[in-house]
Amino acid sequence: MDFDLIYQVTPYFIQAAWVTIQLSVLSCLLGLTCGTLGASARLSRHAVVRYLGAAYVSAFRGTPALIQLFILYFGGPQIGIQLDAFEAGVIGLGINIGAYMTETIRGAIVAIDKGQREASRTLGMGRFQTMRYVILPQAARLMIRPLGVNINALIKGTALVAAISVVELTYTAQRFIGSTYKPFEMFLIAGILYMIIIYVTGRAIAWLDRKVRIV
Repeated sequence: MDFDLIYQVTPYFIQAAWVTIQLSVLSCLLGLTCGTLGASARLSRHAVVRYLGAAYVSAFRGTPALIQLFILYFGGPQIGIQLDAFEAGVIGLGINIGAYMTETIRGAIVAIDKGQREASRTLGMGRFQTMRYVILPQAARLMIRPLGVNINALIKGTALVAAISVVELTYTAQRFIGSTYKPFEMFLIAGILYMIIIYVTGRAIAWLDRKVRIV
């Protein structure tokens, strides 16, 4: 193992790790937004809205994320959508993970006993008040861990954007392999940094889960 080479290239990998973190955070925020809207659509009283929510989930869970990125980045200009690689990565990954988060959020809400809703109606609470004050606080306790799984999958999925030339960890490893012919060292550095990011994320999710359960 070439430790001198590892020492020389590590600063570049740290810069790439920061890009990976930015990509993960922005995609996660977009994914949570899409997931919330998708879950609301799936639970709507209106059949058309439910159908649109189901179509969104089916389309983005039923096709590879890499294909979605290619359509957005390479196919977008054909229909007037001009995005740079980073923007395409954030939007593509965010919308994709949002489809999974939709089902996570919907599942947590559906898991709350129907008796809770009936009790709320007995107390004179409307649908919105019931959802805000009764259902969501309980559902939040059920969805934190599954959403954490989604977020970890998203972080690992950021490696896909190397295919559209976003300079994150995987792309950086591939670039240095081309000039050093040392794939073991390059992918080892990238793998360790991915593990650190996912470990820190996991600890943060575990802390949030404990806080929510205490409340």
